[in-house]
Amino acid sequence: MKQHWKTVAGAVTLSAGLLIGSGASVNAEADPAWKLKPEANIQMDQSVLEQAPSFISGKLSTQKINSKQDVDKFFKENKDVFKKNPKSQLELKDVKTDELGMTHYVYQPVVHNVPIDQSRVIVHVDQQGEIAAINGEFHPDAPEKIKQQRELNKKEALDAAWSQIDVERSEADVKKKSPEGKSFNNLTEKSELVVLPQDGEYTLAYHVQLQFAEPTPGNWQIWVNAEDGSIEKAMNKVHEATGSGTGVLGDQKSLNTYYANSTYYLYDVTKPMSGVIATYDNNNGGQYSLPGYYVTDSGNTFYSERQKAAVDAHYYAGEVFDYYYDNFNRESYDGNGADIVSSVHFGSNYNNAAWVGNQMIYGDGDGSTFTYLSGADDIVAHELTHAVTDTTAELVYENQSGALNESFSDVFGYFVDNEDWLMGEDVYTPGVTGDALRSMSNPTQYDQPAHMDDYQDLPNTEQGDWGGVHINSGIPNKAAYYTINSIGQSKAEEIYYRALTVYLTPNSTFSDARQALIQSAQDLYGSTTANSVASAWNNVGVY
Repeated sequence: MKQHWKTVAGAVTLSAGLLIGSGASVNAEADPAWKLKPEANIQMDQSVLEQAPSFISGKLSTQKINSKQDVDKFFKENKDVFKKNPKSQLELKDVKTDELGMTHYVYQPVVHNVPIDQSRVIVHVDQQGEIAAINGEFHPDAPEKIKQQRELNKKEALDAAWSQIDVERSEADVKKKSPEGKSFNNLTEKSELVVLPQDGEYTLAYHVQLQFAEPTPGNWQIWVNAEDGSIEKAMNKVHEATGSGTGVLGDQKSLNTYYANSTYYLYDVTKPMSGVIATYDNNNGGQYSLPGYYVTDSGNTFYSERQKAAVDAHYYAGEVFDYYYDNFNRESYDGNGADIVSSVHFGSNYNNAAWVGNQMIYGDGDGSTFTYLSGADDIVAHELTHAVTDTTAELVYENQSGALNESFSDVFGYFVDNEDWLMGEDVYTPGVTGDALRSMSNPTQYDQPAHMDDYQDLPNTEQGDWGGVHINSGIPNKAAYYTINSIGQSKAEEIYYRALTVYLTPNSTFSDARQALIQSAQDLYGSTTANSVASAWNNVGVY
């Protein structure tokens, strides 16, 4: 299953119309000014029962858009294409204008006022009031009503979710205090009533999220049937990365610390954010000591062997904050100044670093395969970009959207550390020089595909790497390599950030990412750069 997509260029004509699903065509209606223009480029999802567009670009209608009412009129006049009634099946969630003067109308697909989970539709309007693009998950086969009745409340759904996993809530619900008395909670719980789309069925369910760093890292995503309490789907989607290189290098770093009661803490309150950057020592406990103990020093000189992993975690977290703030004016990973919490010396011989949904954890490695994983700035950037993705595109961590999730983290890891095309080379196999976990320039060197001809169709299970998220990411990574070499980093990072925060939606595929990046390039730099981005993706077989 390498591709389920096709692009229809110039597919809308007044004579033939646009063929959808069963063959019914779109014909001109009462107000042709609102109809899709013939030159619209339309990408169709072939995997749904009734086809609907996933990405449309170009100047889409002759009418100008000045308000939500205008967008609704456009959808109504093109109902045969989008298969959505804007009044009952799309709920406007946000309207925002970006630095280019483009306005983005963000809609939530709903069934009977209940949101369809992990779905979004965005209408992008340029400065002239013309629709430049529309993309997202339209769910044309969604029913008008859901069969199930809601019998459970949010608390009961949370209880059902905790019963599903092998962790006691009391073990995860641990509170800590910061040097100035601020409380930290290890546990984050969320429970939201949604419509779960799965295997062509739409089920009323609670999407429960359980995020914690102890007793073992958890970022559980669990869907509980709202009628009978059964578990529809459950997965622990901790974002993990293992690095490469020589470990903590002994280089001197300038640190922002906090002074209280004659003690200095690795606790940074200097950044232009409402939160803080705080670094802890898990003391290799792993079960009852996360976030952990504050890393302190009486002389503000953190030079001991035990402190080196914490120094890197703290410094690189600040470096990644600075990168996103200086380049994109983004205040922390969520854009709202959230605390950036890191814990080093996690567990015993833990060969991973991870963003667990509410904080970072770093293992020490086993000394052979890995050394201190916080010693690689591209690993820190990779993991914190997972946090950025979680609060923007929300790319679902499975199959192609999951591979994009991994790839965008690799790409921004490169943007932060652009000395080479290798990922995690500083902490992987400390006894071996020159190797890495992944290569963006040559993915096949580390057993990743670099072209869709070699795409690996793996099962969506933990054993199958959730559909190959760490494997198939080599394809978009190679496209990024071609892009950066063609147009340079300064343009590429602006394009990638815009695609991630403006155009990508939860279930975006490789083809959707290609379109999102092309559209971002067109928005920012015009057709020449957009064509270069298109060529980069053509080179890896994604159209």
